[in-house]
Amino acid sequence: MPEQKSSPVAGVVFDMDGVLTDTETIWDEVRRELAAADGVPWPGEATEAMMGMSTPEWSDYMAATVGVRGDAADVAERTIAAMVERYRVHLPALPGAVQTVERLAQRWPLGLASSSPRRLIDASLDALGIAQHFRVTVSTEEVAAGKPAPDGYARACELLGVEPGRTVAIEDSSNGLRSAAAAGMVVVAVPHEAFPPAPDALALADVSVGGLDEVTVDLLEGLVAAR
Repeated sequence: MPEQKSSPVAGVVFDMDGVLTDTETIWDEVRRELAAADGVPWPGEATEAMMGMSTPEWSDYMAATVGVRGDAADVAERTIAAMVERYRVHLPALPGAVQTVERLAQRWPLGLASSSPRRLIDASLDALGIAQHFRVTVSTEEVAAGKPAPDGYARACELLGVEPGRTVAIEDSSNGLRSAAAAGMVVVAVPHEAFPPAPDALALADVSVGGLDEVTVDLLEGLVAAR
């Protein structure tokens, strides 16, 4: 059981894509492939714009802004089905992901707030063998608004029964950092090399680290104690 008595930290909530799983590139490739198959050009701002959006939000963006064939529901189904197939072939974990989850789970209750749909969250955590370490998982499909709105992180804190100001969020994307900060959490940025966050979003983080191996118990306790 996690031990919290002597710690200023109440809990830790992870993002998934780009933090635990190296799937941001896969999402981008799948979406671009759908657009190419439908003969529509890929807008330069589309990749960044959709990071953190909920399934209804990004599928509507794909249909209305990018111009992919079908309505939002059609686009979501085609995209998620393609993602499931890619995951079956290979689900890449980021360096230190499993070890960091296992390490922090020995100390505090863990949650997850992801923009992925529920079936991809469950499949991913099962594939990595870490599902049992998370007390709660929240998909932005299950809240009113996706990142950068605070809804997903706020809901994860609510379900964990922890105060956001004593809870650490671990994020990589611009919209994810904005979401966690808006929820009032202590924010650790783990920027993804291929999709670095915008400077203004990165500035919202309490600290930026070079990888998950740097996310230690001592680091998190120091950050929360300094609040």
